[in-house]
Amino acid sequence: MSIVTFEKPVPNISESDWNYKLIELRGSCDRSRNCAFTLGNESHRLRNETDLTTYWGTCRTTTDIVDRQSEITRWKNKIELWLTYLQKEIEQIKLEKKENEKAIEFQNLNFAVTNHCLSLRDERGGEELCYDTASIELKNEQLTLEKLKTSLAEICQNAWEKINQLEELQMNVIKDLENKNNTIKIDSELLTMTKDSENISLKPDPLRAPKNINTYETWLKQCTNSTQSIEHELLSSEKLRERMYLLRHKTKSDMIALNEKVNFGLRKRIYHTERAKYELEWQKKNMILDKETLLKEINKLEDALDRKLNSKKLVETRYEERLYRVEVELCLDKPTLGLQKENALLDNSTKMLNDKLNQTKAMHTVLTGHLNLIDEQLKNKAHALNVDQKCLQYRVQLEDSDRS
Repeated sequence: MSIVTFEKPVPNISESDWNYKLIELRGSCDRSRNCAFTLGNESHRLRNETDLTTYWGTCRTTTDIVDRQSEITRWKNKIELWLTYLQKEIEQIKLEKKENEKAIEFQNLNFAVTNHCLSLRDERGGEELCYDTASIELKNEQLTLEKLKTSLAEICQNAWEKINQLEELQMNVIKDLENKNNTIKIDSELLTMTKDSENISLKPDPLRAPKNINTYETWLKQCTNSTQSIEHELLSSEKLRERMYLLRHKTKSDMIALNEKVNFGLRKRIYHTERAKYELEWQKKNMILDKETLLKEINKLEDALDRKLNSKKLVETRYEERLYRVEVELCLDKPTLGLQKENALLDNSTKMLNDKLNQTKAMHTVLTGHLNLIDEQLKNKAHALNVDQKCLQYRVQLEDSDRS
């Protein structure tokens, strides 16, 4: 052989096997390419679907956050409006309570004036210290003032308790609003986040549920109860303010009426006392005239008795001298009988004059006693008039038109 050739020491296949293997390889490649094409399409479709799912999931979550933020904002605005009403009501009921406290303070002035008037009128003396109309009205005023003060004190206590309730409710509402503002702030920050934000990261157990987490229904019920409780407290406070206003003005009217009744009683008592005083002064004037008349009459009676004494001396002297007659001349003649009769008449006249003098002196003494009694009564009545007029002047401070 001209050329020497060498073959691999491996068996050779036939052409038909070669063709078969080529066909088999071509089929295997086609199948692999088909699988790869199908897998690529499925992968592309899956990527599109997951991207769309994630996008719309984010959109729905964002929409839910926006809706939730809007809902919380609506409730926040509503509660803020109620909070404004609540704060205004707190200020109004505090002002009303302050006005009622001023009314109580003014009642202290009424008590002081009434007690001072009672003390002044206790200074009256004699029969002027009586339980008259003015005293009755002053006592009634004192009792009525005590009842009115008790009523005002009770309603002020109720107002103080109501203010505490409203302020406690106000603090709870403010805290609730702070929580809502914090929630709105958190949701606003969440709305600014995107998947490309730098401040996002994976969290450990992000879907955990806290033990104190509430349901949406609980949250909605709490918001509803908050507004309803504010509305209820506002209505209750408004009714209390109306009661306080009515009681204060009723108290003012009652105090004015009491003051007028007491003043009328004092003026009436002053009128009666002055009338009695004028009558006593008239009686005193007439009794002084009668006393002077009696004194003159006493002097005249004493003069008459003195004259009767001289006449008595004359009669007795004449009678005594006629006893010196002697013998037959000493007889009961007409002059002797006349002298006896004259003496008897003188004795009788003297006795009547003495009786009349004693009666006149006794009447003079009686008139003097009456005059002393009238002077004492006039002194007591003048003092009583002065006391009652002082009471009227002292009570002028209760007629202040600006009092609460």
